[in-house]
Amino acid sequence: MSMSHAMTLTGGLPDPEYDHAFYDGVPAKRFFAWVVDVLIISAISLVLGLLTLTVLLWVWPILYFTVSFLYRSATIGTGSATLGMRLMNIELRNALGHRFTGGEAMVHTGLYLVLSASMILQIISVGLMAATQRHQGLHDHILGTAAINRPR
Repeated sequence: MSMSHAMTLTGGLPDPEYDHAFYDGVPAKRFFAWVVDVLIISAISLVLGLLTLTVLLWVWPILYFTVSFLYRSATIGTGSATLGMRLMNIELRNALGHRFTGGEAMVHTGLYLVLSASMILQIISVGLMAATQRHQGLHDHILGTAAINRPR
């Protein structure tokens, strides 16, 4: 049974017991996708800082947060994955198993960024990604979302 066929039969997120191929390797892929996205966001922020003759570099945290929110919301809202996730062949799905809408992307991104501001919550999130069957971070658990291998 193909991955896309299996998911249409379940009517929600794929079951990790029966459709484990959707979740194989996802934690490592999420990490590498995150690294790619951080590099892209940092580069965009740096270019914006230089284009404003370093004015924006004086407010780096605000600039980085804003660029991160806009980048992640836009890329997830248009393809259910950031550029890093697309490179790693994973995408986000909502609790019904559908790709994210623009609104869902903004809520997911906002919650991710808020939780990322706390080292303790970040550690909990990474631990959940490593230990749970669907490899969901804390923000995914709250929203009922998951990252999966892109169906073929």
